[in-house]
Amino acid sequence: MTDEFKTLRKFETGKGREGFLYSLPALEEQGIGKISRLPVSIRSVLESVLRNCDGKKVRRKDVETLANWNAKSPANEEIPFVVARIVLQDFTGVPLVVDLAAMRSAVKKLGGDPKIIEPLVPVDLVVDHSVQVDFFGSAKALQLNLEMEFKRNRERYQFLKWGQQAFKTFQLIPPGIGIVHQVNLEYLAKGVLSQRSEIRGQESEIFYPDTLVGTDSHTTMINGLGVVGWGVGGIEAEAAMLGQPSSMLIPEVVGFRLHGRLSEGATATDLVLTVTEMLRKKGVVGKFVEFYGSGLSTLSVPDRATIANMSPEYGATMGFFPVDAETLAYLQFTSRSAEQVALVEAYCKEQMLFRTDQTPAPLFNDTLELDLGTVEPTVAGPKRPQDRVALRQAKSSFTKVIEGTPSKHVVVRNNGDSFDLSSGAVVIAAITSCTNTSNPSLMLGAGLLAKKAVERGLRVKPWVKTSLAPGSKVVTDYLLAAGLTPYLEKLNFHLVGYGCTTCIGNSGPLPEAIGTAIKDNNLIAVAVLSGNRNFEGRIHPLVRANYLASPPLVVAYALAGRMDLDLTTESLGNDTAGKPVYLKDIWPTPQEIESTVRSSVSSAQYSKQYSEVFEGDAHWKSMPIPQGDLYKWDPKSTYIKLPPFFENMPKAPPALTDIHGAKVLAILGDSVTTDHISPAGSIPVDSPAGKYLIANGVKPHEFNSYGARRGNHEVMMRGTFGNIRLRNQLAPGTEGGWTLFLPDGEKMSIYDAAVKYREAGVPLVVIAGKEYGSGSSRDWAAKGTRLLGVRAVIAESYERIHRSNLVGMGVLPLEFKVGENRESLGLTGHEIFEVEGIASLEPKKAITVRGKSADGQTKAFSVIARADTPEEVSYYRHGGILQYVLRQML
Repeated sequence: MTDEFKTLRKFETGKGREGFLYSLPALEEQGIGKISRLPVSIRSVLESVLRNCDGKKVRRKDVETLANWNAKSPANEEIPFVVARIVLQDFTGVPLVVDLAAMRSAVKKLGGDPKIIEPLVPVDLVVDHSVQVDFFGSAKALQLNLEMEFKRNRERYQFLKWGQQAFKTFQLIPPGIGIVHQVNLEYLAKGVLSQRSEIRGQESEIFYPDTLVGTDSHTTMINGLGVVGWGVGGIEAEAAMLGQPSSMLIPEVVGFRLHGRLSEGATATDLVLTVTEMLRKKGVVGKFVEFYGSGLSTLSVPDRATIANMSPEYGATMGFFPVDAETLAYLQFTSRSAEQVALVEAYCKEQMLFRTDQTPAPLFNDTLELDLGTVEPTVAGPKRPQDRVALRQAKSSFTKVIEGTPSKHVVVRNNGDSFDLSSGAVVIAAITSCTNTSNPSLMLGAGLLAKKAVERGLRVKPWVKTSLAPGSKVVTDYLLAAGLTPYLEKLNFHLVGYGCTTCIGNSGPLPEAIGTAIKDNNLIAVAVLSGNRNFEGRIHPLVRANYLASPPLVVAYALAGRMDLDLTTESLGNDTAGKPVYLKDIWPTPQEIESTVRSSVSSAQYSKQYSEVFEGDAHWKSMPIPQGDLYKWDPKSTYIKLPPFFENMPKAPPALTDIHGAKVLAILGDSVTTDHISPAGSIPVDSPAGKYLIANGVKPHEFNSYGARRGNHEVMMRGTFGNIRLRNQLAPGTEGGWTLFLPDGEKMSIYDAAVKYREAGVPLVVIAGKEYGSGSSRDWAAKGTRLLGVRAVIAESYERIHRSNLVGMGVLPLEFKVGENRESLGLTGHEIFEVEGIASLEPKKAITVRGKSADGQTKAFSVIARADTPEEVSYYRHGGILQYVLRQML
């Protein structure tokens, strides 16, 4: 072990264990920074930089720079951050393992040992993204959905099982267990980790904070447990697995002071939607947010995790809550060992990582505050998580959404019922997502509301597709223990699966009669879900208005059946005596919820459910495991294909060149998400991806989703920019993946145009507005862009992860200068572009772009190359991060 700053100190956990740690107080005693005044999140990152300081990947200067973090004068410098572990979900995990398998094949082809491609840090993959709500409203729904999941995904799951036997540090949690972030919160995260090492000639242990990155943007949920971690693209995660530090600009930290306590009727969901709105207005993209103040002591770890989970929605890299007494209580309650809890307490107190209400506030770059008592019942929508609407204003807000649309009423017959359907009908009501299902107060609150509704004789409207998809089996146990499951089932909220389901677009088909009525009459149908994302086209292709809400409100809207109903003043229906029932009549009191949590949730439930977390059911156990260090690629497979990223890769990277003669593939507006760029949901039959699958013998009912097909680049590049709600301003009046092929102006699919441009040797650019690439940490949004032949994206601003992913795939993100955009520069998208200055690229270099129009006029403007660090410039020079890592290993 290295000890550049002589800070290695003996450490006793208080439970008979002893070892060593790299002491932050010892670093401060040397006069290297006022570490005790740093934000706690920065202290935790500093420990990693200090511990990994070897003079090569991490230098002495990196430690000194971060230790001297200055709230008044943020350093525009980057540091290398080495994480302790990595978590994956299967949508992003499958393509990541495909890339690792492809790297092994490439090493073999180049004459090396394939086994050098091996994760150097522990990797946990939780299969949670593939289950769809095909069946609902029945006690058999769980089993039927699970059977359908295995039928659709058998080949993917066998591939993952190959990965588990091929890579030593790769651990797999099978389908039907839970959602990755909830499993991480309740089981995987330890708070403090240790590693055996020889120290001063003797075998001992080094203790250090649990830190991680994950290939899902909501990895930040673990910040609620005081663990530093955030979402990255699969590309960056692969590099971290293979020993590359994550290079990051030293972040600004915004302190968010919470005080008071939530008032009666307000939930953690209402709080996080309020926080999301506040922080989006503040502007925290690329920054850490750290919560502090006395209000923290009134919030449980699940409450904090709900807030931390939605960090991507408010734009921050993290939403961090330091370790305190509540953290220790949660670790103990969720069946972490007494020894582990004692270790976390002793370590965090020793390292100045523990807070109390008396702890002085750290120094922050900026602050804001919220009195928890001002939070009121809230929903967010219809298109973005940050668009908060107070529940009392939800009706009037939605009325504006449907303003100007024809008022059609359609009589629909379905499942023996006949009813009137019109715009505003809630057709999906889903209790889903780790954001809220990790929180016993919210889940039991939904169950108590269902109980009161059933007792008053209320029923869910017959056009509502209901579902209950918790992120952990513990939820099922405590709902049963509380006696609330029968009431949820009476309202058709039957268990449909343990996975992300509706929140990621796996809502499954609507009943045919309802779907046809919506489509044929252009109705604006509504989904209400307890999730974290509600972007256009994400939840269901036929549902245009999507609202985020707490689990109890999801049940309430299922009872109401409409969005244009004021739940605060109008009745949900009549009871058996004909008397109107209002939301306030069935809303559980805080005392009822607290009492039910105390009597129904136990540590034994956590220890029972997580004792068999790696086992899997009979479907999983019966699947054969492919053997060998090298994967045997099947050219006929439509799920797993050898990607082209390493085809004909020379051992040395070619010199960088400017871009000449480029044409525009798409012009996009503001807030274009990675869902718009690379959809995860259903594959339309008439899309390029659908046509490809049909041509390869796949029937439409076997298509599965884009997310499930991410191991096949042929499907994914055909789906790039294929979201049905994408609006390409180069092809005005269209919706979906359309463009104009230039110069003749023929309308065709973006994929088909890209193929024609490639055949003609024409490089491509995409022009966009603000917040380009917001949303999920979806590496295929960058991979697909690259495979279509896009060399650069020119946008007003980028979301953090997607910008990094573009660089990691060899696509150059260029940023308009402040105050400039496509409109101000008069760009039509019909120009031919030259991009000059790339050949001598440096971090954040000013680059000249020249656009020549058909009449011969040229418009020149300057942009910033958003390869932000020397490492990112190296990745770009090599054609991408994976090529860079592979060449380093060879």
